[in-house]
Amino acid sequence: GVQCSNAITSHGLALNCCTDLSWFEHIVPCGLEGKGVTSLSRELGRHVPVADVLEPFLDSFREVFDCTLVFDEE
Repeated sequence: GVQCSNAITSHGLALNCCTDLSWFEHIVPCGLEGKGVTSLSRELGRHVPVADVLEPFLDSFREVFDCTLVFDEE
């Protein structure tokens, strides 16, 4: 999602792999009325664990945004 307020733009990202999507029926995801959510598992028709997706996702994120990711162990 993207939010613009007071000349500040905020960006968010959700990578739903094998999430219980029923929880999203109780909220307005990203503040976008009338929009739904999905997951990789739903779209691919099979269980997709986060562990299978995390490294390729982060590699692509680094490449697209030309950045260095820093991890905090805490």
